[in-house]
Amino acid sequence: MTQLDGFAFSVAPMMDWTDRHCRSLHRLMSRRARLYTEMVTTGAIIFGPRERLLGFDAGEHPVALQLGGSDPAALAQCARIGADYGYDEINLNCGCPSDRVQNGAFGACLMRQPALVAEGVAAMKAVVDIPVTVKCRIGVDDQDPREALWAMAASCVDAGADALVVHARKAWLQGLSPKENRDVPPLDYPLVHELKRAFPGTPVAINGGIGDMAAAQAQLQHVDGVMVGRAAYHTPGLLLEVDPVLFGQAPPVADQFELVQAYEPYVAARLEEGARLADMTRHMLGLFAGWPGARLWRRHLAMESVKRGAGLSVLREALAHVRRPAGEDADAAA
Repeated sequence: MTQLDGFAFSVAPMMDWTDRHCRSLHRLMSRRARLYTEMVTTGAIIFGPRERLLGFDAGEHPVALQLGGSDPAALAQCARIGADYGYDEINLNCGCPSDRVQNGAFGACLMRQPALVAEGVAAMKAVVDIPVTVKCRIGVDDQDPREALWAMAASCVDAGADALVVHARKAWLQGLSPKENRDVPPLDYPLVHELKRAFPGTPVAINGGIGDMAAAQAQLQHVDGVMVGRAAYHTPGLLLEVDPVLFGQAPPVADQFELVQAYEPYVAARLEEGARLADMTRHMLGLFAGWPGARLWRRHLAMESVKRGAGLSVLREALAHVRRPAGEDADAAA
């Protein structure tokens, strides 16, 4: 496995979404997609419940730890901890626009401080052997996107960053909510394509508004990788296309039905450890989007998985509501 295996397609780090249960589900659909943790702040890692924050299943590889922070020494300490935990990559968040990161002067705020980001990258590179990457926006607020993005990229590359992931939208730190920041600022894909041409030796992935494999393939004509966020989460069946379409390999499971069966041992093990069924099934609600019975699948899981003692029977009962679309039944029969 190369150090950046799976960089051609990755699932974005998403707060409250891409936890270890979600990543384990996604890995069952693609051996090659690169998976990311939710952003974890340096303070939480240094002072918080480390195993709960950083623990992951060995089957998730390749998996990257995304850090939130701005102090180079703290970033280096946490990068070393992440590497010791077995992560395949350390990614620095320079794109999140939430109030939380603004109060902590990190995330998208760092678009204004490329020199500080470079210090953080250099500090992390000095203590780990795994790739150190940066995820950023094309700018914040009134910054000129080309100037801001080029300054960030040049600083990171000079500091030794192994790759850049660019969300092709500005972040507006004042006036827009985090949700609005994912939709309202216009996408500028050509600017990210231009960045790749300007830094040909640095792997560049693009993020933002990529909703299906056709869009991903179109982007890969210009950059080295695509990072898909909400589409991969809300319609996770998309991940079944990654290995065959991008890597020429069969997916680990044939379809969503096989996926549910393959996920059952993981669910059973976590239930035995005391996890709630709902914490795992919430990541599966969109699994059968567009299939007959999908609404009943979602309703059953949403209502029954939260009940005390809910177990695998709830998952199986929900699955009984779903049928393959007519065309797929014909394909299966053939």
